[in-house]
Formats: sequence, C-alpha cells, structure tokens
Amino acid sequence: MAKPRKKTVRKQRKPKRGVSWRRWLWLMVITLMLAMLLYTLYLDRVVQARFEGQRWSLPAKVYGRSLALYPGAPVTLEHLEQTLLGLGYRQVKHPDRPGEYSSFRSRVLLRTRAFRFPDIDRPSDYMEVTLDSQGVESLKRASSGDPVGHYRIEPRLIGSLRSAHGEDRILTSREELPELLVNALIAVEDRNFYHHFGVDPIAIARALWANLRAKRVVQGGSTLTQQLVKNFFLNPERSLWRKFNEALMAVILDWRYSKDEILQAYANEIYLGQQGGRAIHGFALASRFYFNRPLEELDLPRLAMLVTLVRGPSAYDPRRHPKQAKQRRHLVLQLMRDQGVIDAQQAAKAQQAPLGVEQGSLHSSGSPAFMDLVKRQLRRDYKEADLNAGGLRVFSTLDPWLQERAELAMSKQLKALEKARGLAIGTLQGAVTLADVETGEVTALVGDRNPRYAGFNRALDAVRPVGSLIKPAVYLSALDQPGRYQLFTPLVDKPIRIKGANGEIWAPDNYDNLIHEDVNLQQSLVESLNLATVHLGLSVGLKSVLDSLYQLGIRRPISAYPSLLLGAVSLSPLEMTQMYQTLANGGFSATLKSIREVTDSQGEPLSRYPLEIESRADSKAVYLLRQALQEVTRSGTGKALQWLLPDRTAVAGKTGTTDKLRDSWFAGFDRRRVSVAWIGRDDNTPTGLTGSSGAMRVWAELMNSIGIQSLVEDLPRGVEMVTIDPVSGLRGEGCRDAVDYPVISGSITLDSAPCANSHSLMDDGVKWLQGLFR
Repeated sequence: MAKPRKKTVRKQRKPKRGVSWRRWLWLMVITLMLAMLLYTLYLDRVVQARFEGQRWSLPAKVYGRSLALYPGAPVTLEHLEQTLLGLGYRQVKHPDRPGEYSSFRSRVLLRTRAFRFPDIDRPSDYMEVTLDSQGVESLKRASSGDPVGHYRIEPRLIGSLRSAHGEDRILTSREELPELLVNALIAVEDRNFYHHFGVDPIAIARALWANLRAKRVVQGGSTLTQQLVKNFFLNPERSLWRKFNEALMAVILDWRYSKDEILQAYANEIYLGQQGGRAIHGFALASRFYFNRPLEELDLPRLAMLVTLVRGPSAYDPRRHPKQAKQRRHLVLQLMRDQGVIDAQQAAKAQQAPLGVEQGSLHSSGSPAFMDLVKRQLRRDYKEADLNAGGLRVFSTLDPWLQERAELAMSKQLKALEKARGLAIGTLQGAVTLADVETGEVTALVGDRNPRYAGFNRALDAVRPVGSLIKPAVYLSALDQPGRYQLFTPLVDKPIRIKGANGEIWAPDNYDNLIHEDVNLQQSLVESLNLATVHLGLSVGLKSVLDSLYQLGIRRPISAYPSLLLGAVSLSPLEMTQMYQTLANGGFSATLKSIREVTDSQGEPLSRYPLEIESRADSKAVYLLRQALQEVTRSGTGKALQWLLPDRTAVAGKTGTTDKLRDSWFAGFDRRRVSVAWIGRDDNTPTGLTGSSGAMRVWAELMNSIGIQSLVEDLPRGVEMVTIDPVSGLRGEGCRDAVDYPVISGSITLDSAPCANSHSLMDDGVKWLQGLFR
C-alpha cells in the first residue's frame, strides 16, 4: 500500500524589509519637490508682481521758482551767483561741464544743466550773461554769440512730501548711472555680478572661510541681487528661513531679469541715509543730500563715498563720522585699484581728497513754512495717495533768493530789537510774507524766527488781532461814497462811549490820549487816529466796512462789533497779505497762490494754476486810499521809513499796534511786491513794540535787501486833482497852505473861496517886493 503524500506547505515569503520605507521616502521626496516647485512658482509670481508693478512710493517733488534772465531783468551779480551756488554749481576758471560757471567782473559764463520744464524739455546750454548796475545788460549763447531774448535757469528742488513709509528717492535709469559708480559698486560689493546666477557659491565659501579664521563675522557673501531682494521684498529679520527665501528669490530675479535691470533697481532702492523722518534711498537722491549735486556730476572721491555708504549709512555718515568715513573710502578706493577700475595714481589722488560734503537743499529742509502752504493747496486738489506715491512734480512760486532775504531780515531785526530793549535772545517771534502784487504769487514765507523749524507756522496760523492794519477798509468804505467823503473831508475826533449787548461800555482812546481838532479824512488815516476812525466807521456803517473787508479778500467770518473798526479782529499774516495785495493792485484781487504747475513723474502737465484776477473794489476809490497810504510812510506813523529806506523812495503802507503793545504789524508795498510783517510773543504778553518800532523794521530790512521799485502813481481816468484850502475846505488855488488832493471826477462841486485865514502866495510875493523897495 502506497504511502500517502505529504502535503507540502508553502512557506509564505516574508516581505523584504525596506520596500515600504523606500516608497514613503520617494513619496516624501516627490511631495517636497512638488511643494518646492509650487513655492518657487509662488515666489516667482511675487517677484514679477512687485518688480514689474509700481516699485516705489515716490513722494511729490516741489521745485522753487526759476530765475528768468533777459535783457533788462533786475538781476544783480550777487543774485545770479547765489542762485547758481544754491543749485550746486561750481565756480571754475572755465566752465566745461554742466553745473559749472565762471565770473569775471560783470561777465558770467555758465553751462546750465538739462531740465524738463512743464512746457519744454530743455538741454544743457553754454550761456554768457553780462550785467550792469541796472541788471542784465545782454544775454547770448557763448559758443555762437547769438543773442537770446529769454532764458530760465533750472529751478531749485526745495523739498518733497513725505511718503507713507517715510521713504524718498529720485529715480534714475541704468543709462544715467555713471559707469565709474557701477564699476566701483561691483568691485567692492559683488565682483562676480555679471557671472553668477543670483547667488555666488564662491563668494559664500570665501566669506565662510574668512569668518571661521577670524572667529567672527568679518565678511559677507551676499550678492547685489541678494541685497536687493532683502531690501525690496523681505523684512530685516535674521533667520535661516529668510536667508533661504533670499537666495531662492535672488535666483528667480536673476533668471527673470537682465543684469542691467537688477542694477537699476538696486541703485534706486539702496538705503543711504536719514534726514529726520525721511529715509534717503538711491544714489541719485544721496548725491543731492550729501553733495548738493546731480549724480552725473560727481567726481571719483565722491562716487567712492557713495559706495562707502552702502556698507553702513549710519556708521560711515560723512557728517557725523568723517574719520570712519574716510577710512572706509580709502578701502573702497584700494579695492577699485586692485580690481583694475582705476589706476594707482587715481587712487592715491582720490584718497587725499576731502570728503566734499556740502549742505544740500534736502539737508536744509528748504522752507518748511512755505512747504506747509504748498501742501495745503495740493491737498485741496489731489488725493493723498497721489501726493505720497505718484511722483508728481510741483512747480511752486517760491523764489529761493527772496526767501533767504526774508529769513535774514527776520533774524537780524529780532536780534537787534531784543538787544536794544534788553530782552533775552529768543523772546520775540515773528512772521513775514512776500507776494507779487500783480499775480498774487507768494514768493517768500517765514513762519518762525528759526526758518528751519517745521512746527507752528505763524505766517498761516498765528491768528492775532491786527490793530490799525484794518483801518484802510474803513476809509475805503467812506471813499466809496464820494458824494459824502473825500480825502479832505473834515472828521470828528472826540471821545465816544458805546454800550455793548452785555452792558459793558467800550470807550476807545487815541494812542497819544489827545483830542485832535480840524482833522480831515486823510490826516486821520495818516496819523492813525482811533476816535476819528470810529466816528467815520459808525457813520458809513459796520456792514459797509465788513463788505469792504470781504471785497479786499478776507474770507474769515467777522462779527459786526464796533471794536472791529480799530482792529479787534484776529487774522493771520497771510490773510492780511491778501487784503493789501488787492489795494496794491488797484482794487484787482489775485488769489494768493503757492503753485504754478503740476506734472506727473514723466513731465506731462496735470494742473495749471493760471493767473485769475477779479475786480473787487472801485479802482478810483482805491487810488485815493493809496495816496493816503503813501502819506503814512512820508509823514504819518510810518515816517521812519524816510530814513530806513533810500532817499526819494515811494512806498505805501500801514502800521498796526494792538492793545498793551502785544502785537506789532506792518503791511506795505512798492510797485512790484507786497509784504506783511508781524512781531509778537507766543504767550501773548506785551512786546513793548509799536508797528513802526517793530514790524516796520523787519519790512524795511527785507525791502532794502531785495531792491525797491518806487510807486509811480499816474492819475487814472476818472480822477482829477484839486487844490484845497485847509481852512475853508474849498478850492484854494494860490493859497500858501493849500494842498492838492485827488478826487473822483464829477463826484463833488466845489466853489472857489478866498484863502480865509491863510495868505495867498501872491500876497506873500507882493509883500516881499514891497519890502525889497522900501
């Protein structure tokens, strides 16, 4: 019997160890690679979106007024040279490059810089200007000798609006970057820039070895591309994750964009200093900030200084740390020599050169008071985002030369007044405004005795009682009624008591506490008699006076109280400038403005602020009032101007003094300019100054320094001159004490009369002849 077969039991194979592990490993690798790919694509989109969009917030740049040159222009040699120096021009023996000039006696040769005005993109020119005692005698192109009828010097950058992030920069293209700067930057910061792919492994290894040997961080391995990524895309935190993102984004950036595009972005992004709350970014703005010159005009030592600042703007600030800055610049020049960018002779010469730092217009903050006025006007017309990031170019009305003179006049006179009266320095404060009579353009504005102080702006916001500065509105209200009032009309000057709604009695006095008899309308204004003014104002009516104030340009609501007739109304210096501009312009009001034109970042016009003139007051009545205001400066409260100004200078103005000598005012004008000066104390305590002993001194100092154009008062149509006997008040031709007055033609009929108690000139002549033959 056969044996039964044994069942063979197959042993199950044990799974080989490691198969699942490998699968999981591959799965993890694939997942990581996919995640890395997705993350890289995400970073790629981030890089493109930021790099190709609006890369930077560009605050609006504000330029001053261009200096216009033409035969006959009232420009002195001092004025021209100070304008050029303020623009960073350099005086040389012979100008060969833009931004240079030479001066010999009355002849100036200059090579202007190219500039894009709102109406023309003007290239650099070689000009010859000849001046005499009257101004510009001739103007021509130096290369050809062709005469030029009109030429504008490029305007001065006086400031910029702060961006939302406090950054400021002037954009520059790769073509505008000096090759010496580019080569120096690469030699010092990234010598393999044109050969690596965004990250330089050799530089990293070299830096790692140097740091290990020194046992501290002495060298970095970041490329220019990595530095750009760190500043442009990332936050400043120190972590491995940030370094990873920095490297990856640098590779993406290098793959996506050309080396020149990366260099251009780096040159505009790099942080190079700080001015208060404003961060200075980019080589172009840093060149203006440290050297007051355009980037293309910098020489080797200054370009090396800019590269020095890349390593640390705070540590190597040439103003605060000149020794450290010079040592670092020495190293930069040595590296440039070692890399073959410059030769040994150039390096040695540049190492001996001074740092060359100058007070640039950005460092001096321009004129904060005027910039305040510009900002207020811009914010009425533009959105905040456009002002902070749109790169607007604002062409303002500020004349830097006039602004400097206004600042000097304020500073000099306040110190002199404090010294003369034994006051502590800094006790007095003040404000000055200066505007063009015909256009209303504000050409200078000082809001503090320290013109660089960017705090409380007294020119705009010091709303103080104006005193007798208000009186011309009262007298204009009367002269607007020629059938009742003329300059020779007698006025009552006697005490008056007025009971107010609250039961209080208002009883004003004259400044000298005297009563004046036989005073006429003109004399009352010239001597600033309070009582006669109050009687006159009440006679014409408070409403009529308020109407005159509004016609002259005052916009602030004013209550119709009798005390307003003597200036118990608070207004700012700028508001008073508007009122006197209308008077100075014969009753034609031009709204005060600080901006001429606005363009976008490419120079395309956006807004123009054309001249808008409106007839606000009767020109004939204003002419009569101006005659009285001229007499104020000849024989009235402003007669000190007769020795403060040059001989035979015809100006018009009015002093203003408030209760207890708290505020000192003066408003005046010549043929071309109107100006208002105020002196007071911020705590409103008395200054001890009248309008003539205080503010008028500032006004006279300013007008003397800028040149006065005397008023020429041609008799307008509809106005005639009459000779009035002061005793009878009738026509008095031939009377010894007779006075000529302008009157509106046909407004009155006057009979001729004997010379009353006054002798005639003929009688005097007869008596003289009788005595001669006696």
